[in-house]
Amino acid sequence: MDGGQRYTSKPDTVDVAGSTSIVFSLKDNFSALGHALEVFQRHNVKLLHIESRPSKTETEDNEFFVSCDHQNGGLRDAIDELRTICKTLTIQKTEQWFPRRIEELDRFANKVLSAGAELQADHPGFSDEVYKARRKEIAQIAIDYKHGQEIPRVQYREDEINTWRTVFRELTKLYPTNACREFNQSFPLLIQTCGYREDNIPQLEDISKFLKNRTGFRLRPVAGLLSPRDFLAGLAFRVFHSTQYIRHPSRPMYTPEPDVCHELLGHVPLFADQAFAQFSQELGLASLGAPDEYIDKLSTCYWFTVEFGLCRQGGQIKAYGAGLLSSFGELKYCLTDKPELRPFEPLQTAEQKYPITEFQPVYYVAESFESSQAQMRAFAATIPRPFTVHYNPYTDSVEVITEKEQVIGLLRTIKGDLDLAEQALKMIQ
Repeated sequence: MDGGQRYTSKPDTVDVAGSTSIVFSLKDNFSALGHALEVFQRHNVKLLHIESRPSKTETEDNEFFVSCDHQNGGLRDAIDELRTICKTLTIQKTEQWFPRRIEELDRFANKVLSAGAELQADHPGFSDEVYKARRKEIAQIAIDYKHGQEIPRVQYREDEINTWRTVFRELTKLYPTNACREFNQSFPLLIQTCGYREDNIPQLEDISKFLKNRTGFRLRPVAGLLSPRDFLAGLAFRVFHSTQYIRHPSRPMYTPEPDVCHELLGHVPLFADQAFAQFSQELGLASLGAPDEYIDKLSTCYWFTVEFGLCRQGGQIKAYGAGLLSSFGELKYCLTDKPELRPFEPLQTAEQKYPITEFQPVYYVAESFESSQAQMRAFAATIPRPFTVHYNPYTDSVEVITEKEQVIGLLRTIKGDLDLAEQALKMIQ
């Protein structure tokens, strides 16, 4: 494959939250609650949250929901003792930690699965010590980076610019006929404002400022491949983790992993489109706190949309996936009659197997980014999470909604926005 892959399917490396949730009902209801709490205290188990809930059974008993710190104390012994005084007791799956504020992306941005000079034996630059040293030098920028800092500029060498020039020239020949409408609307803006041209590799800081003003997306340098969970979590905050190093000059039209050509030519232009930006964020928000098996499903949906997606426009099929838009060979191939085309439907798409080292035999076609967004929202509703999440753009934070009062507050905000829209519509009319 000459478009590069976004991330690998290696085991997840994200930290697991140090909490276990327990739901139980008591034989003597509230009178025994004090004894239950003493059990946790006796075994040095720290309670993070406790609440009573109406029972889901037909009895009038209440249930108690407790979130416990499982990294300290004797939780297993506490549960064994608790069973002796409980009518029912259920242990819920441990929740995955996920970032709540944008600066918390710093916690995993350096937990890459491969980076810098750590190349596989089949990589074109594996035996090139100069190239590996250069990659490591550029990757160090990402390792040192923290949220809120200006992204350091890379002084690209002539041989790196020559590689970029080759890729830029060949791909820009295909964009007018093969790329989707939104891509072709954004690409000229990047030429005008961000230094996109064949003799210059644009800088992440310039592009990030441009995207922030357009759709709220921003770039963050990354040293290598992130786990699917970590990468998707970034999208929830409208943050795209981007590499800065470039593919090996011996094979300018091929890269086995994301490089600056893949990121800036394939991904960036569509992040300047509001509908696509919203669709990408929906994927990220759906991943927060999701079980591992659903991360796999969301990763597959990402693969067949953001990386290798096709869409229908004006009765024609166009490419919008970055793996296609950064691959001269596959951008031509995907619009021939050789691959199989299927309509995008998350439930089916999420189960599709795919190769990562060759052209895709199957592509999924979206009717529009808006329709795909609605489909992903419906799919996200099937993910077993004991909460919903809402992104607050004013504070760059994710709000976890578990209480009725939070829902009421959110509805007030939505109503305010609707009132404003209605007022504006009356003025326009």
